[in-house]
Amino acid sequence: MERGNLQDDNSFSRKSLGELLVEEKLITPEQLDNAIKIQQMQGGRLSEILVNQGVVKDKDLAAILSVKLNIPLIDLQRHKIQPEALRLIPEDTARKHTLIPLDVVGNSLVVVMADPQDIQTIEDIKAQVKMNIEAALGISTDILRAIDLNYRSVAEIEKQVKEFAPSKAEELTVVTPELVARTPISQTLELLLTQAVRDRASDIHIEPQEDRLRIRFRIDGILHDVLSLPKGAHVPLVSRIKVLADMNIAEQRRPQDGQFSVNVAGRDIDIRTASISTIYGEKVTLRILDKALSLFTLPQLGLLPDSLKKFQRMMKSPFGLVLVGGPTGSGKTTTLYALINSLNRTESNIMTVEDPVEYHFADINQTKVNPKAGITFANGLRSIMRHDPDVILVGEIRDNETATIAVQAALTGHLVLSSVHANDSVGVLFRMVDLGIERYLLASTLIGISTQRMIRRLCPHCLSPYEPSPEELALYDEELSERPQKFYGSGIGCNLCGNIGYQGRTGIFETLLMSEEIRRMLLTNVSAVDIKAQALREGMVTMKHDGMLKVKQGITTVNEVMRSVFSIG
Repeated sequence: MERGNLQDDNSFSRKSLGELLVEEKLITPEQLDNAIKIQQMQGGRLSEILVNQGVVKDKDLAAILSVKLNIPLIDLQRHKIQPEALRLIPEDTARKHTLIPLDVVGNSLVVVMADPQDIQTIEDIKAQVKMNIEAALGISTDILRAIDLNYRSVAEIEKQVKEFAPSKAEELTVVTPELVARTPISQTLELLLTQAVRDRASDIHIEPQEDRLRIRFRIDGILHDVLSLPKGAHVPLVSRIKVLADMNIAEQRRPQDGQFSVNVAGRDIDIRTASISTIYGEKVTLRILDKALSLFTLPQLGLLPDSLKKFQRMMKSPFGLVLVGGPTGSGKTTTLYALINSLNRTESNIMTVEDPVEYHFADINQTKVNPKAGITFANGLRSIMRHDPDVILVGEIRDNETATIAVQAALTGHLVLSSVHANDSVGVLFRMVDLGIERYLLASTLIGISTQRMIRRLCPHCLSPYEPSPEELALYDEELSERPQKFYGSGIGCNLCGNIGYQGRTGIFETLLMSEEIRRMLLTNVSAVDIKAQALREGMVTMKHDGMLKVKQGITTVNEVMRSVFSIG
């Protein structure tokens, strides 16, 4: 069948590339025909269309192109980007053409490119750096990750700070919005936020010390030092944040909260701010809420098959109360969002009251808590009840009034989802009792409880086998009798994980379904220990056990699991 003779990847035709992929059994002839039709209608390169459609993996495609073009394929996870090479090509050029400078060898600059046959770009770079260019092939997604991790804003931030920071901290103790607007501080904050988003940070901590201003990012739940600025940068930087967040710029003693939105690299980002006075000045924490991040489905949360079935069973109930427990930062909101995202929005009226609204859903009515306007979880929930809801999501139950209304809503034919701060699933049960909910009401309304933690995933690009210590093996053996053939550790890190050894997080869960026996035990004032023992007999998997199952699968490490759940019995 004729595939056409239009050019792709500059030097060879769609026919030659497509048929090579078919010969290697990476795609079917039908998939090739479909991709060519899209190409004829929309333009672009055939290789990009095939990857974007998920027909072929970019890694497999790069390997084929390397053979076809006789150009070396560079694995960026195994090659360190050299700083002297990085300085030769600006970031905007690297992003525009999906390339990254790798190394300087003699009078040549080695450049890893997604399209190493882009002759015009190569000639432009050659004229710019006045060196020979050795083009190598790289996987486009790996190149983009390497750009994010290597083109850091630290040097530019330090340059901006020098333009406005006085040599002595006491020289600038009070600033006005007008003064802030006339300084490079706006650019400094923008660079800081850009770097945080690139590093997948969830929080930025701006912490005044005795002789410096410390900047830390929380990445995958762990704080990392990223920058140390002169103490004189503190007041103007905090003032700029206060101006954006509509906080009182003159008040430095009382804690304040605020929020603002920015656009970083084309992505809409919400920033929640909080300030508090310390002995060296105001500490400010910025919580980063990236609207561009895709919403998780239930399977993507890290639920093992048994837990996933329990979640799906809970969500089939037409009414009742489903609770998600865990400490702050354990992913409760993400799980609640995944739960309501699994529901049919056409047949159901789904309404929420949240603080804040972290993700905007289509076809769901979301309300934001606003104490200044008199909207709390309790009265927001009370108002929702007048709008004929089928499903109600309450961001958090933290007091008797909210707990009581949520239980009443569940009793009157609504499915209510909410979160509670507690260490484990039985702890959630007794936290509701502590909030003043009668045991018979809980027994009547509660469908199930799931508590969770977030643990870091090993970087798939640089994980390596390792020999666990006797202590780690003992902890593993407490939960599982069968050891894996190999235990995997974080290795030495690579360009694709920022040399941390971990990349991203997953959840570990403990899901308790309310059985008739557990309801009976709750009504007879049985202790938490006895109820947990019964839940375990009925098949409940603890978070520690769930975590060790993920260790067995090579997803994480024993130490990472114990770091998250060490206090759980």
